[in-house]
Amino acid sequence: MKIGIIGAGNIGGNLTRRLTALGHDVSVANSRGPETLKDLAEETGATAVTAAEAARGAQIVVVTVPLKSVPDLPSGLLDGTTGDVAVIDTGNYYPQQRDGRIAAIEDGLAESRWTEKQIGHPVIKAFNGTYAQDILDKGRPQGTPGRQALPVAGDDPAAKQAVRDLIDQLGFDTVDAGGLDESWRQQPGTPVYGNRGDADAITKALADASPERTAEWRA
Repeated sequence: MKIGIIGAGNIGGNLTRRLTALGHDVSVANSRGPETLKDLAEETGATAVTAAEAARGAQIVVVTVPLKSVPDLPSGLLDGTTGDVAVIDTGNYYPQQRDGRIAAIEDGLAESRWTEKQIGHPVIKAFNGTYAQDILDKGRPQGTPGRQALPVAGDDPAAKQAVRDLIDQLGFDTVDAGGLDESWRQQPGTPVYGNRGDADAITKALADASPERTAEWRA
């Protein structure tokens, strides 16, 4: 598939490494320009592009930038995508540590719902509670006992299935975490965040989540 990755930090960089290794056609962008991604492009065979170009023609787009930077993404970012593009949001709201106060999220809007509104396109929430190194190290063949599972939330069944299929290729099981309004269950501070469990453990962790944001994760 043609995959665009916007953001080349730990998650974006390691997804670039794994997805190119699987044979996907990956374009990767960051906020500093494609010339700063020369090493990653040479290492992986990915194409370094501008953020405005990353999604062009893509079937899957990964948005993996700090939440505070989402409003600064180019307008019309997804105009050149395929009609059925699946957009993955890996973001987390870190008000005290990085992002500052975002009023709508403080008032209870799910983090990925806020991101969706900023970019003007439905998103699927995935990889937000995943350790970046696990993307490289923890993938296992389908059917492996205890295979690590990732929660996936979103409203579009076809897009969600495309993302779950991609995660399976990467070597992980998935658990359907419900619609995007339920994606608070996998936000920072919840039992599933950073959880390396199998599908049963992830299902239980999602069920055990509380909608109340703790003090550590409020502005």
